[in-house]
Order: sequence, then C-alpha cells, then structure tokens
Amino acid sequence: MPARFRGRQPLELTAQGRAEAVAVAKRIASRWQPRTIYSSPMARCVKTAEAVAEVNGIGVQICDDLNDLDYGAWQFKTFQQAKADDPVLFSSWFAIPHLVRFPGGESLQDLDARTTNALRLVLSRHPEDAIVLVGHDSVNRALLLQFLGLSLSSYWCIEQSPCCVNEIEIANGQNRVLRLNETHHVENI
Repeated sequence: MPARFRGRQPLELTAQGRAEAVAVAKRIASRWQPRTIYSSPMARCVKTAEAVAEVNGIGVQICDDLNDLDYGAWQFKTFQQAKADDPVLFSSWFAIPHLVRFPGGESLQDLDARTTNALRLVLSRHPEDAIVLVGHDSVNRALLLQFLGLSLSSYWCIEQSPCCVNEIEIANGQNRVLRLNETHHVENI
C-alpha cells in the first residue's frame, strides 16, 4: 500500500492491526493498572482502545481533541499525488513542518492546541491515575514534543510506530518521558 495522508479517513483495523491492538493491550496490562482510556474518535483508535479496555477491565472515553491531523484537501492522497499537486508544500511538510498548513486543513499549531486541551482535560480529571491515551502518530508526536520541551520544528525527530507505547510520568509538578516508541510487544506479529 503506498504511503498516504490517512488523517481522518475512516479506516478499519487490518488483521495485523487487530493483533497489534491485542498485543499492546496485554503489554499495558502487564505493566500498569490504568483507570481509564481516552481515545481518538477514529474507528481504528477506538478498536485499539477497546482491546486495551477489555484486557484491563476499564472503560473507554472518546476525546475529539485526540483526533488525527486534518489534512484537508490532501486527505487520503498518496504522497505521490500530493507531491504532484504541490511539490513545494509537499517538501516543506518534511523539511519545515511547523510552517505548513494543509489546504483546507490544519497546521501543527492547531494540532498542538488540541492535544494541549486533551492533556489538560485528562490531568484535571485524573491527576494521580495511570491513564491510557490512544491517538495517532501525529497526536503522539505533538504530545511528546510538549513533554520534552521541544518545538514543533522537531516533529519528524520522533518516530511513532503503530501500537507503540510511550510512558510519561507526571509527579510533583514535573514530567519525565520514561518510554518512547516501545514496540517489542508487536515485533513478531
């Protein structure tokens, strides 16, 4: 399958995606005891969150602010199509992503504001609890950049694989990124 700007395109999990969702659910259950799960409204995330919820015996709450980046007119275009439509914007996305707004869509600043709202909501409701957020690579990158104190220009410096685990500890007014893009639980799938 060619690389695409999937964004908010409704997509179901593949057989591999379902297997990875079960694997990450088991990984989470083996290490943490989350109190709740917040998920993007996209079906692929909801199904992953439901797998985690089932294994951990907890509920899932939908959080619209965890939705994937809105690629606007580039929604579901292949990289090849987007590059043909606007080669300058396409190359800018990979070189200077913090200066890009997708035609009819969002910028990274919009994504950053949404993920900040999601984080604020979760922390106000669960200041001491272990919480699982199920989002997209773009959402994860935006959140991790905030936790690491990095600018949006560093967007591509953080890899995010499907069903990876990132662990952030927030205690005593400080945060620490303890795990980043951990994927050993899905390596043999």
